[in-house]
Amino acid sequence: MRDGIVTAIGLMSGTSLDGIDAAVIETDGEAAIRTGPSLTLAYEDGFRSRLRGILGEEHDTPAVRAVEQELTLLHLRAVETLRTQHGLTGIDVVGFHGHTILHRPEAGRTRQIGNGFQLARQLGVTVVSDFRSDDVAAGGQGAPFVPAYQRALAGRLERPLAVLNLGGVGNVTWLGPDEDEVLAFDTGPGNALIDDWALRHTGRTADFGGALAARGTIDPASVARFLAHPFFAARPPKSLDRDDFNRLVPQHLSAEDGAATLTRMTAAAVAQALSHLPAPPRRWLVTGGGRHNPVLMAALADELGCPVEPVEQVGWDGDALEAQAFGYLAVRSLRGLPLSYPGTTGVPAPQTGGRWDRP
Repeated sequence: MRDGIVTAIGLMSGTSLDGIDAAVIETDGEAAIRTGPSLTLAYEDGFRSRLRGILGEEHDTPAVRAVEQELTLLHLRAVETLRTQHGLTGIDVVGFHGHTILHRPEAGRTRQIGNGFQLARQLGVTVVSDFRSDDVAAGGQGAPFVPAYQRALAGRLERPLAVLNLGGVGNVTWLGPDEDEVLAFDTGPGNALIDDWALRHTGRTADFGGALAARGTIDPASVARFLAHPFFAARPPKSLDRDDFNRLVPQHLSAEDGAATLTRMTAAAVAQALSHLPAPPRRWLVTGGGRHNPVLMAALADELGCPVEPVEQVGWDGDALEAQAFGYLAVRSLRGLPLSYPGTTGVPAPQTGGRWDRP
């Protein structure tokens, strides 16, 4: 630590179930941000299947405990690999998001598995984890949490600006002309429905390059039925569990037509968010795995009617952004600074949080 700047590693295992992102960030938890190296540790198919198998599990079963242990050791490997590859020393804190297996804020529940104590002990570094529970306990949605970082990162970019994260679930951060104007909420499914469809019909974990969707035809009736879901009309704050829209997947379609329809459904869900934004964004910046899907990006541009670009256009790293955010939030947690706000999760007042485990 020097001149108030803390060196952190952020860790993120997202709802796309693709792997662990690890990223270095040097920050004071406020405006000073310098990003460093990052990596992605992809999950093997067997572990991905075991992790998928405990999603939605409310109880601490032997299967949950076993997956949590395996997940923690994989995060340990990600940190050690990042350290070794880049000769990193002097890491002050690790922000460990864990993996969300249950998110029911309306019932006052959110659960991210991962053993922060074990990680701190084995790394010899303070670990901050369990970022969302305090927010939910205070009446917030417990998501999204990345907007605090996006606001700091956006600096002097032209506003109003929308930052869209397309992981397993989609979420948007709207940044207004005043730097304190921030609104964020989940938009609907991100890649989850498309990924699960591709896995079921092709055995591949995603529709890579949108190749499957590009060969299909959209089913308008399925899209219309999807958009009638009450979630889209509900005003923010609002958040989702990864599997909340599973019953609306059009099972009667071919592999190609289903992929095309689910891709359009995802883009149309984002467009529904426009009615909740205080002013139309001048541009949309897209992060997360969805930005690699050209069919999805084209559908977004069509639905939104304004420029839609990957975050790399402004110099951000869309593969590391969420991991960087949880490193940034770990520093904020240690300093007692807010992690969430009324405009991001609906919490009644700015809320700090996080559990600290010392080595």
